[in-house]
Formats: sequence, structure tokens, C-alpha cells
Amino acid sequence: MLHIVDDEEAIRDSLIWLAQSRRIEATGYDGVQPFLDMLGADYAFSPEGDCLLLDMRMPIMSGALLFDTLAARGLTRRMPVIFLTGHGDVPMAVDSLKRGAFDFFEKPFNDNKLMDRVQEALRASLEAGHQALVETRLASLSSREREVMDLILEGLMNKVIADRMGITMRTVEVHRSNLFTKMGVRTAVELARLVK
Repeated sequence: MLHIVDDEEAIRDSLIWLAQSRRIEATGYDGVQPFLDMLGADYAFSPEGDCLLLDMRMPIMSGALLFDTLAARGLTRRMPVIFLTGHGDVPMAVDSLKRGAFDFFEKPFNDNKLMDRVQEALRASLEAGHQALVETRLASLSSREREVMDLILEGLMNKVIADRMGITMRTVEVHRSNLFTKMGVRTAVELARLVK
């Protein structure tokens, strides 16, 4: 999902049309507050990834302040921010990129280059979402399940794992079953792909 926060309706509409021409779902917001209202405390990230096109200068609250808010909430990895501005300068661009913005475009911009970067940001969002899911699943493992997982990833069989850990093979099978369930995998190969 592409979120577009810009106080100029014509720009929002043209960006939505441009995104849709690339089969990217897009929604526009006429300022920071409507976007924050939508985001709320429990925003569910899109399965296609999320990206924010953000006008740098708007009345009431600037894009830079919104970016700082999102960064403080730890959302900029899952929702990469691409700044748009008609009043940009090199120091502003450098500063926004140093603080973690995905990119910075001055208006008028090249439509194709902007949409190419949006697609890259959506891929980065998907990767960050995948990584967050893996980290959450790994955090749910007990220390014994984690130990069994590490030995499985070394390619060891249950009997060897049991001998190495000094536990019964049945206990290894229980830990293996629990960790596969928690990690959402059915085989050691799937597990290895997931945590690579």
C-alpha cells in the first residue's frame, strides 16, 4: 500500500493515478493528522508492503516532524519514507537520508524514477516485515527449543542431538515438534530457509 501525504489535492490525485498505473494500491491524505488517525496504535501492515510518499512542507505539521514521529515508533523500516518537496535543498535531502528516509525527490520529479523507487521501498517493506515475523517467532522459542534448532540447522539427526544434549530422543522429538509449530515450518529445510 502506498500512502501519500501531501496538502495539494492535484499532486495526491496524480500520484494515486501514477501508482495505480503500476498496479500499486494507493491512498492519499491531505495532511499529517488524517494519516496519523488512519495509522492509529494498531495499524496492520499491508501484505504487499507499505511505503509513504511524504511532502516535506505542509501547514500545521511538517513531513519532517511526521517522519520523526514514525521513526520514534520504529515504523520506518516497515513503512519506508520517500520525501517529496517543491522547496528542497541539498542539506535538507542529506539530512533526511541520514535520519533514515528511503529517498528524497524534488518536484517536479521523473514519474518513472519515482515509481521505481516506490516499488523498491515496497520490497524493502516486505523484507522488513518478513524479518520482524522471523524475529517474533524466534523470540517465542524456549532456550531448549533454540538449542535444538541450532543443532538441526547443523544438519544433525535427532539421535545425535539427544546424545549431544544429554536428553532422550523422545524429548528431542517434542522440542523439534514445538519449535516447528512456533516457527510455522514443517521440515528442517523450511526452517533453514526461514532463518537463513
